[in-house]
Amino acid sequence: MRSMLFVPGDSPRKFEKASQGAADALIIDLEDSVVAEKKDEARVLTRTMLEAPRGRPQLYVRVNALDTGRTLGDLAAIMPAKPDGIVLPKSRGGDDVRNVALWLDAFEAAAGTEPGSTRIVVVATETAGSIFGLGSYKDCSPRLAGMMWGAEDLAASLGATENGSGGVFHSPYRLARDLCLMAAAAAEVTAIDTVYTDIDNLAGLEAETRAARRDGFTCKALIHPKHVDIVNAAFEPTADERAWAVKVIAAFADNPNAGTLRLEGRMLDKPHLRAAQKVLGR
Repeated sequence: MRSMLFVPGDSPRKFEKASQGAADALIIDLEDSVVAEKKDEARVLTRTMLEAPRGRPQLYVRVNALDTGRTLGDLAAIMPAKPDGIVLPKSRGGDDVRNVALWLDAFEAAAGTEPGSTRIVVVATETAGSIFGLGSYKDCSPRLAGMMWGAEDLAASLGATENGSGGVFHSPYRLARDLCLMAAAAAEVTAIDTVYTDIDNLAGLEAETRAARRDGFTCKALIHPKHVDIVNAAFEPTADERAWAVKVIAAFADNPNAGTLRLEGRMLDKPHLRAAQKVLGR
C-alpha cells in the first residue's frame, strides 16, 4: 500500500466518492471525524458501506480507542461485514494489539470469516506513554500489518502549543516519527507516515511524502482525496532507481559467491542487493 485515505464513518457520500479514486485503502473512521452524538449512527452507516459491492481499495475501519469503552461495540457492529482491517488509535503497545486480536478471533468465527484475515494497523504515537511501547510490537500478533505515527493527538498529550511550523515538525514529533519508523521495521510491518494537514499546499505534500519514502516509509495516511495521486506517484520508484536496481541484482546474480562487489565505481554488499529487490518489489 502507498495511500490510506480517511473517510468519515457517517458520510456515505464521501465514501462513494473515495471508492472511485486511486487510494490503495480507505479508512472508514468511527473516531475523530465523528462527533459523539453521531457515533452510534456511524456504526450502522459504516456497516452499510462495508456491505456495498467492493471496489479496488481495501477497506479498513478506525475504531474508537480502547480507553473510550466503545471499541468492542464498534467491532460488534462492523465485523459481520468483513472489513479488510482495523485501525486501532492511541495504541499503547503490543498488549493492545493482542487484546484486539483476541476479539477479532471471536468475531471472525461468528461471521464465518477466514481466521486471521482481518489485519490490524496501529496509530502508535498519539500519547506520550505510547512512545515507550514502540519496541513491544515485534511478534505481538500475526495480524499486525502496519504502524502509523500521528502528531496531532501527541501534541495534546504533551500540552504543546503546536507540533510544527513552516512545514517542519518540531523535535518531539520528529522523534516520534523516527522511532515509529524503526519500530515498524523491527516488527517487519508497513511504516505509515502521518497525514498532511495543509490541504491546499500540494507542493509541500509531495516534498513531505518524498522525504518519508527516502527514510523508509512505504505508505502515507491522507485526509483529502486530492492528495491521493500525488502520494501514489511520490512512492513509486523513478525510472533511474529501477534501472539501477536491475543492474545491482544482475551484478550479484553474475557473482553468486561474492559478498561484496564493485559496480560503476561503487562498492556494493548484500544490503544493497536487498534494497534493490525492494525497489523492484514495489
